[in-house]
Amino acid sequence: MKRLLVLFVICLSTVTSRAAADENWPNFHGPHHNGHSDSTGLPLTWSEKENIVWKTPIHDSGWSSPVVWGNQIWLTTATDDGKKSFAICVDKQSGKIVHDLKLFETEKPQNTRQYNTFASPTPVIEEGRVYVTFGSYGTACLDTHTGKTVWSRTDLPCLHWRGPACSPILFENLLIMNFDDYDYQYVVALDKQTGKTVWKTDRDIDYKTDNGDMKKSYGTPIIIDVNGRKQLISQAAMATIAYDPNTGKEIWRIRYDGGHSTAARPLFGHGLVFMLSGTAKKLFAVKPDGHGDVTDTKVVWEYTKSMPRHPTPLLIGDYLYVLDDAGVVTCLEATTGKVLYAERIGGDHWSSPLYADGRIYCFSQQGKTTVIAPEHKLRILATNDLEGAFRASPAVSGKSIFLRSETHLYRIEQKK
Repeated sequence: MKRLLVLFVICLSTVTSRAAADENWPNFHGPHHNGHSDSTGLPLTWSEKENIVWKTPIHDSGWSSPVVWGNQIWLTTATDDGKKSFAICVDKQSGKIVHDLKLFETEKPQNTRQYNTFASPTPVIEEGRVYVTFGSYGTACLDTHTGKTVWSRTDLPCLHWRGPACSPILFENLLIMNFDDYDYQYVVALDKQTGKTVWKTDRDIDYKTDNGDMKKSYGTPIIIDVNGRKQLISQAAMATIAYDPNTGKEIWRIRYDGGHSTAARPLFGHGLVFMLSGTAKKLFAVKPDGHGDVTDTKVVWEYTKSMPRHPTPLLIGDYLYVLDDAGVVTCLEATTGKVLYAERIGGDHWSSPLYADGRIYCFSQQGKTTVIAPEHKLRILATNDLEGAFRASPAVSGKSIFLRSETHLYRIEQKK
């Protein structure tokens, strides 16, 4: 009887943990940092009149993705001239705005709105705290219950020639961010409790140019474990570098000539790091067990046709599903780079695809979502149209998908 009770408690704990993971979407690309959701019962079809629980207007402009914790959804926005930056909290059940907080005022921001917004980095959230950044214009930690600022920084320099877009991540007690732009290129780790700098590492990269526009990158790093050692995989212009996340010391790097402005995030699986090179439009699979420059020794394979700058690929089982900016889906064998198919679904894509409930959801700038099956041939399951453009990546909580258009935040759920 005692043994049965222990097994019941273990099973209940597992179910509770799984349910909690499904409810929260704490950062860019979700709880697993790879665009995967454990949720089931998500909608397959929707329109402006079908399966929309609520649709909330969001003022001004932002391409940051929503993050979810409990009954709160947080996202950022900013005026088109970049002079005012805001954090917004939306009630998950009702869609009503709980907090609308003006955090920073910038007297003379760079004129970058034609390329980007001033609120493109996605926040990261945990119990009681949300961390938001607008790049050099300001980074802040907020109390999620009161909306009050716990700490803020406006002294992290960077000339955002095309606008800020690198999203922060949390690792243990650190808030880690990439700054790669026209004048400065570095990675910084802040104490998440106080906002003080724990370490800062300047990029040591031969960019082979004095043109700062070629030194930009918009990547969000990931943390991986290699033989018991943590690595921070951080993409820059012309290179991807692995750092020790506790100290900022470099472990290894690969170089790719001519590649900058990548926004796609690295992935890790099958003992390989998968990374994209931005404008060079190459996909690399790299063994992360080396030291120093491993360009000539640890690259297992690379692929160059119809590779994206913006959407992050999905690693599903043994296969990579890569959606490029022009709407071509390529399915590759993860360990070899062998192509299974490359087919066009159409549309312009900046938002990263979502894998959930056994489906791949692809969101276009034209407001169209194409739902495909994760198979070895392209099979379209549904197409759905909404008003407005989608550049922010989605969030999932429970049985709902949260989509941010240029003007609104949607909660999409199958109506009972």
